Amino acid sequence: MSKIEWTEQTWNPVTGCTKVSPGCKHCYAETMSKRLKAMGAPGYENGFQLSLLPERLSQPLQRRKSTMYFVNSMSDLFQEGVPFEFIDDVMGIIERTPWHTYQILTKRSERMREYFSSRVVPNNAWLGVSVEDKKYGKPRIPDLQAIKAKTRFLSIESLLEDLGKIRLAGIHWVIVGGESGLGARPMQELWVTRLRDQCEKMGVDFFFKQWGAWGEDGVKRSKKANGRKLQGRVWDMIPSSSCSQTAISL
Repeated sequence: MSKIEWTEQTWNPVTGCTKVSPGCKHCYAETMSKRLKAMGAPGYENGFQLSLLPERLSQPLQRRKSTMYFVNSMSDLFQEGVPFEFIDDVMGIIERTPWHTYQILTKRSERMREYFSSRVVPNNAWLGVSVEDKKYGKPRIPDLQAIKAKTRFLSIESLLEDLGKIRLAGIHWVIVGGESGLGARPMQELWVTRLRDQCEKMGVDFFFKQWGAWGEDGVKRSKKANGRKLQGRVWDMIPSSSCSQTAISL
């Protein structure tokens, strides 16, 4: 089982990545990749350098139990170094395993939009973009909205500033969380509640993942101690299977 609260398993046919925006500054995958390389773990011989791992493609085929997979928790499927032909192979496995659900998250929204401009999104693939701030994160949302996908989501983690009003048309799920680890930047409660209120108004499922290293009271402590409650409540909403496939006109 994955320790990520909003999924069940991770599937990493690609490892390694490069930094593209402020949300990448304290990348957990980079830190974990270095540890795994030191441990001699297969697939991490190159540390955090991009590696395509075709031998991992068949992993979901071997699991018959219906599972929620986070695709490439240790990378970004749509980074420039991953050929579209390899992404085709990943999508082929997704199509062959309709009993699973796949969450695909990217910071390369333009490349994901380009890829799906000539391809159909599998019904069991949820597409998401990371939105950490106004300058880099919010411009990714229209790219996602333009793709005809059954389920679209925003991962607003780590939330680095007040995003103001965000366009939620055609978005089915919003995950929000604070940063953890060394050098973590604090997140303010007001930033989170403004997003939650917009989701409630638009009927979008809202998931509060964590406070991270800085608590609701602004005190720095362990992530576990800060917990996941927002104003006394745990928010664990997740989309149903009835989401729309309509692309949003921009």
